[in-house]
Amino acid sequence: MHISAKADYATRALLELAREPGRPLTCEAIASSQQIPFRFLKSVVGELRKAGLVRSQRGCEGGYWLGRPADDITLLEVARAVDGELITLRGETLTGLDYPGPAAGLPSVWRRIEADAAAVLGATTLTSLLPGHTAARPARTGAA
Repeated sequence: MHISAKADYATRALLELAREPGRPLTCEAIASSQQIPFRFLKSVVGELRKAGLVRSQRGCEGGYWLGRPADDITLLEVARAVDGELITLRGETLTGLDYPGPAAGLPSVWRRIEADAAAVLGATTLTSLLPGHTAARPARTGAA
């Protein structure tokens, strides 16, 4: 599974906003704090705003805030907001994927991997990732 730079940067930006939800942050401040390229972050934050995960205000008192409480935003939402589908195969969704003969069972493996990844990401909120958070982290699935 490939985790895109967009999903990584989007999550890191949201975690910066979640750390101090009462005050707005500029893209410059987030980019500097997280060592993210400013121009790339600007486009990622635009996608997060369209998805309702951040809100913005212009002006000298402006910046970005979370669009919802941090405990209500999951990593699954973040990934889908910036990347669309969680897993694709050659740029196509896994829906309707079908192989002939001995490879017939393979599409169900790809779909199971997608479902497992979605379950982990869907159970992980921004709040659960913040330093000092005491709630249980999502259970790991599969053999370690």
